[in-house]
Amino acid sequence: MNHGSASIASGARRTFDFGRTHVVRPKGKHEATVVWLHGLGDNGQSWSQLLETLPLPNIKWICPTAPTRPVSIFGGFPATAWFDVGDLSEEGPDDVEGLDDSAAHVASLLATEPAEIKIGVGGFSMGAAAALYAATCHTMGKYGNGSPYPVNVRAAVGLSGWLPCSRSLKTKLEGSSEAPSRAADLPILLCHGKGDDVVLYKHGDGSAKLLASSGFHKLSFKPYKGLGHYTIPEEMDDVCQWLKATLALGASVS
Repeated sequence: MNHGSASIASGARRTFDFGRTHVVRPKGKHEATVVWLHGLGDNGQSWSQLLETLPLPNIKWICPTAPTRPVSIFGGFPATAWFDVGDLSEEGPDDVEGLDDSAAHVASLLATEPAEIKIGVGGFSMGAAAALYAATCHTMGKYGNGSPYPVNVRAAVGLSGWLPCSRSLKTKLEGSSEAPSRAADLPILLCHGKGDDVVLYKHGDGSAKLLASSGFHKLSFKPYKGLGHYTIPEEMDDVCQWLKATLALGASVS
């Protein structure tokens, strides 16, 4: 249970306390740990209850709760949010400081995992955006503010989300000697409902295309006809199969 504020990436300009962290322990041999980030206004507990039901006995799930902060899209009304947002798409202004804080919180939750454990990040809606941002921090080797990013992300999953800071990603990757190879090696699964009226399908599709064109060659994008801004068993089955294959779960002899 973590009630602290992120301090790895940012200074003392502003701090928001993160809420309670819920952990789902692996039912089998612990082979991977995935931090899963909830959507705007939600909390870690609701996703921990769903993730606990998945047939993935080798994964430890860490489900933190975002800080409660003023949110521009709600006219400044406070809600649990990983960063401030004025538009639920890649077209809005990017709150890099808030994104860095959340990426730092993800890193702090994963910092004590054993070296042999495979690390992943994932999330839904705004949580997917924050997870993808943390994955790009791994790719660049640093936060948006330039501080080194300490976590080796092996897989990233985004459901009904979008890619923050997308406008500058390609240029940043091209300006780095090591980032392009990390981008090419990072498996990413993006899923989006064609009927999503909260984070429009075009934003998920556009983010996937931008990642692919930026050199993320191990990217999979799955559309779901008629799916709105929620999850369905078919989608979660696809996530399970992808994680099993990508992280080679249960493949070793125990």
